[in-house]
Amino acid sequence: MERHPQRWLILVVLCLSSLVLVIDNMVLTVSIPPIAEDLKAGAQDIQWIIDSYILVFAGLLLTSGSLSDRFGRRKVMIVGLALFGAASLVAAYAGSPGELIAGRVLMGVGGALVMPSTLSILITVFDDEERPKAIAAWTAVAMVGLVGGPVLGGALIAHFWWGAVFLLNVPIAAVAIVAAVLLMPESKGPWRRPDLLGMVLSMVGMTALVWSIIVLPQDGFTSASTLGALALAVASLVGFAVRQVRTDSPMVPIKLFRNRVFTGASFSLILLTFATGGLMLVLTQYLQFVLEFSPTDTGLAFIPLAIASLVFNALGAVLGKKVPARVFTSIGMLIIAGGFGLLATLSVGDGFTKVSLAMLVLGIGSGLAMPAASNALMSAIPSEHAGVGSALNDTIQQSGAALGVAILGTVLSSTYTGAMPAAAPAAARHDITGALAVAGSTGDGGLVAAAREAFNTATSTTFTAGGIAVVAAAALTLVLMRDGRKTAGTGAEPPAVPEAEPVA
Repeated sequence: MERHPQRWLILVVLCLSSLVLVIDNMVLTVSIPPIAEDLKAGAQDIQWIIDSYILVFAGLLLTSGSLSDRFGRRKVMIVGLALFGAASLVAAYAGSPGELIAGRVLMGVGGALVMPSTLSILITVFDDEERPKAIAAWTAVAMVGLVGGPVLGGALIAHFWWGAVFLLNVPIAAVAIVAAVLLMPESKGPWRRPDLLGMVLSMVGMTALVWSIIVLPQDGFTSASTLGALALAVASLVGFAVRQVRTDSPMVPIKLFRNRVFTGASFSLILLTFATGGLMLVLTQYLQFVLEFSPTDTGLAFIPLAIASLVFNALGAVLGKKVPARVFTSIGMLIIAGGFGLLATLSVGDGFTKVSLAMLVLGIGSGLAMPAASNALMSAIPSEHAGVGSALNDTIQQSGAALGVAILGTVLSSTYTGAMPAAAPAAARHDITGALAVAGSTGDGGLVAAAREAFNTATSTTFTAGGIAVVAAAALTLVLMRDGRKTAGTGAEPPAVPEAEPVA
């Protein structure tokens, strides 16, 4: 098939569109203190400012992917970018916590429309030979945003005000919209009757699932809020699966899961993002509370991970043509497990060197594993389902990361409490921030030392659990992803390059 002459420029636009979403979520982590002070936001307000985006984003992903297949992937992406940019303006100039939460909700809607469209357009523009390189670039840009977001956010807040972290999105979204109109071809799947019931069930199920994961660490597994949300999630998602099997026009073709490559890549990505999602939560706290890194130094500590990931993304794209995807993915995952092993050996007296080495190892593994697994999953999806297939990929990774934050966060918290002296104040035994606050008011240096040792023990246990999850992902990859040497040889219909629509 004929290659699109502007495909590499299109890739730049797709990467820019996904980059703005990743950066926006990461800069928020360093923006919370000035937001809380300026808007007089309480703890509950802060929670909603953080969680409102991910709730809406996760709930709408599958629906937006289905809509992009039906109405056009470029069209849906442009609508999403416009909404995301406008919502960023609302957030930047919010005068109250409620206004900021409303802006974040609208940003979640825009992000859910953009994210599946970027990857689905990518797989329709690039053929089997060039697609691994394109996905490697797309993945690498996301890693850059993940690491660079906090550093950029800190710089913007230092020189401007917290609203600048949202205002930055506006020109980027505008450039991406113009470039999409001028450069991108439109593509869509064959017309299918919309599955309205499936859309509702997927939105309710995914939102309830993410909510149950969010409230689990605070309320506990046996609380009414956790159990109620979990029951609603299970009922809705089971109903969604039944609906997809029985309807003549399913949102998600269940037959995809009969493909060993698709299923193997899906479960492997869930376990991998489970571990890496928890990693960011735990390590950022460890670096600041135990090793006493500043927020800026904490952001810089992730730079070796980003650099190694970029280098090995490129290397993986080249070598991936010669090595079976399952082997490449498994090797990368085992290297990531090695990085978790290094982190598990950190002690209170360690400094930047050991952390940097662990980040370097994690970056090498991520650079090899993530593009290979994502390419395997996407190459197993027929072109007519590119949009919802991309949404499935995003949903799988979002779900894995959310589970990682919840479960590994619970492991961290419970292990910390168990490792603290029984004689320590109750507030100090709950979490390390409480311990440092109590020690700050009483001048108890012994409590600080005990809290840091307990948190060190807790992080070691948590990193070990994350490493085990990644080893399990590697094993699943080897067992399930066995169909052919290349991901394209999955038996799935290769995506076709759509014809470009005339630019108005």
